Amino acid sequence: MKRIHRMTLAAATLCLAVTSAHALEGDAKAGEQAAAMCVACHQANGGGMNIPNSPTMMPFVNMLNDQQFKDIAVYYSQLPAVQGQGDPAATEEELAHGEKLAMQGDWDRYIVPCSSCHGPENLGVGSTFPHLAGQHAGYISDQLHAWQSGKRNNDPQHLMLAIAERMNDKDIRAVSQWLSRQPAQRKGEQK
Repeated sequence: MKRIHRMTLAAATLCLAVTSAHALEGDAKAGEQAAAMCVACHQANGGGMNIPNSPTMMPFVNMLNDQQFKDIAVYYSQLPAVQGQGDPAATEEELAHGEKLAMQGDWDRYIVPCSSCHGPENLGVGSTFPHLAGQHAGYISDQLHAWQSGKRNNDPQHLMLAIAERMNDKDIRAVSQWLSRQPAQRKGEQK
């Protein structure tokens, strides 16, 4: 259980870095040094592979203390956003369905659109609603499945649990594929 907690803590800390690093007390320079071991998989720009619950990652995660997690989060938050990847075989029909779910929802099944909470461009709202646009499709899909199964339950109001429970695999694939193809940052925005 401790292993799962450490992995979840690592993923949450690093993934929320873009939207909430301003709230962390971390040192970007120390984070860059601590992240040196992350480059092999996550690349120098932080936009690397999405391999959830990777057994390869655990030894590295276990070497970090809480301050190093914060430092790494601050470091990655200062890098330019990197466009995520989706499945090149995603169909136009899937992408249209994903766009509908992300931007309009499916009120017949009470699936609220992502943009209602995550902002009009799904680029996040403060530290509460993280950045979705431009994330790797596999990451988005994994998180929605984690909400569905109860592996992820860090939402005090259970908003995501309620939405994810109403989604089927087709919905999850479609919205993940569409979101991964959206700009990872606003036009003209540079870090």
